[in-house]
Amino acid sequence: MTSTGSVAAAWLRPITGGAAPLLSRAGQVGYAARRLSELVQGRPPGITGHQWSTASKEGFDLVVCAADTGWPLFALQIAAPAPAGSAQRAERMTSAVCAAVGLPVLRVESPTLRGSEHGRRLVEYVIDARSYAAGTQPDPEGGDMVGFRDILGRLPDGRRGPVNDLGALTRAAAVEAFVERRLADPIVRGLHVQWADGPAEGWSWVEVRPGRCLVERVQLFAQRFSCGVDPGRLAEDLAAVAVGERLRDLQVGEPPLVERDELRQQIRRLAARRDEFAGGFAFDHLWVD
Repeated sequence: MTSTGSVAAAWLRPITGGAAPLLSRAGQVGYAARRLSELVQGRPPGITGHQWSTASKEGFDLVVCAADTGWPLFALQIAAPAPAGSAQRAERMTSAVCAAVGLPVLRVESPTLRGSEHGRRLVEYVIDARSYAAGTQPDPEGGDMVGFRDILGRLPDGRRGPVNDLGALTRAAAVEAFVERRLADPIVRGLHVQWADGPAEGWSWVEVRPGRCLVERVQLFAQRFSCGVDPGRLAEDLAAVAVGERLRDLQVGEPPLVERDELRQQIRRLAARRDEFAGGFAFDHLWVD
């Protein structure tokens, strides 16, 4: 079983009995819609009464536990970006409590993705990715190891490519929509960055009308948590998933689009902040003439 440490042992509460788990995978089970108060045994040290009162009411879309003990291993939350004010304060207080008890949290911020629709697939993905990373041994001859995201196989559209790309279905759908003349371009493009001491951020877009793009952005906060894959690439893939969700809107009406020149300016402004990224900025080709 994965341990979250002595602090967690003192304050976290196992999930036992009650509703059946939503998923079971690799010795882990996932429970839907759990409040923080169900996981923590009272107010931990260093947390004020106000922080605890606010945070204890907050919930997670999925909580993953060890199958044999019910011990919480990590929690997933998918939410729209919090507006400035009380929502952001509640988020900070929840993060403070989770840090105090040693509960790893994966938080996804997206205006389009929903925990009820996308949470299970994401949790299964990171469980598989983490298991793969834990079981992968270095090449004794010094060659590069193939990461989970880069494993090649047969894609949904019959082509060969990375089978663990969460955006693969979106990319296939974009090609189909282009053939049916519902898109101006079949390629789903994207970028990602890792903010220093902050979230990973992924962008994805497709040109729906000549010079006008459907754009999605996702921020991924991996708090005391390893995703098993590069967080930036995962954020970009999740943004591609969000693009796929909005492509469905083309069947009933046109979603809000961004002018291609404006998108290029947005990428230019992002690139200008490269000193704030861990690992720099690798996407200058997207805006440089």
